[in-house]
Amino acid sequence: MTPEQRSHCMSRIKGKNTGLEIRVRKALWAKGLRYRLGFNIPGKPDLVFLSDRIAVFIDGCFWHGCPLHSTKPKTNKDFWHKKLQGNIERDRKVNHQLQEIGWIPFR
Repeated sequence: MTPEQRSHCMSRIKGKNTGLEIRVRKALWAKGLRYRLGFNIPGKPDLVFLSDRIAVFIDGCFWHGCPLHSTKPKTNKDFWHKKLQGNIERDRKVNHQLQEIGWIPFR
């Protein structure tokens, strides 16, 4: 791909209300579990269960380094390694911050 084509593809990646997020939310709601969206705590979780102080993050396998499903890019390896390792480190930091203020992070 040309840089312009790659840029266009990357710009189409959604950050909120992804298909997976919506499926998870619908399944939880159908089970009678009530949650809140857009709650402002460290990491900006996708869902929160206020009474139990649980913060749920619906992380993509590629972006967050899932050991089972993540793939490694074949081009621009140095950039992607740094980017993805940064995401993983940020996830650890956010988990720690949430635990310090009494929340349970769930990814």
